[in-house]
Amino acid sequence: MQKQIFRWHKQNNRIFFWRFNRIPYKIMIAEFMLQRTKAEQVEPVYKKFISQYPGISALSKAKLITIRKLTSSLGLHWRATNFLYASKYISNNYNGRFPKTRKELLNIPGIGDYVAGAIMAVCYNNADYVIDSNIARFINRYYGFKLSGEIRRKKIIIDTSKKLFRVKDQRKFLFALLDFTALICKPIKPNCNICPIKKGCKSFK
Repeated sequence: MQKQIFRWHKQNNRIFFWRFNRIPYKIMIAEFMLQRTKAEQVEPVYKKFISQYPGISALSKAKLITIRKLTSSLGLHWRATNFLYASKYISNNYNGRFPKTRKELLNIPGIGDYVAGAIMAVCYNNADYVIDSNIARFINRYYGFKLSGEIRRKKIIIDTSKKLFRVKDQRKFLFALLDFTALICKPIKPNCNICPIKKGCKSFK
């Protein structure tokens, strides 16, 4: 199934500015902005943000009001504190360098399980698993688990994600899976008829 998603993604990959690097700082900033926000809306704000704050050192010295002005168009103003507090924490506790374990990443303000997994996959190719609401939905549908409610933290979803991410290039697979869940396995009205893996999908059957 992973190979089929990879093949589909070669013809359907979405191009975003932050996908062209493996720098943990830039991935963290992108993921903070992408929370409950469409990627197309994030990209212009992300470019301005990275231009003004190219690294941890610059961001840790920023003023909260300036960060809020930069990110105001994205809504959810509480995120502004994540940028500042995370950068200060990394500066103070890791000398400005990102840790390389999920456990340590989770200690950073604003970084939850998904962002930690995304950094581990994209930057280190060493994620045990990666799960957001879209990936959890895909797993639930494809394997026919018929779970409801908040399913991201359910053991069967996590265990299945661990199996899915046993691939050679976790970065490419994560982006492929995110694009697949955005374009094919959508929350409402999924495009099952053009889905390349529908034969193996228990929900489709």
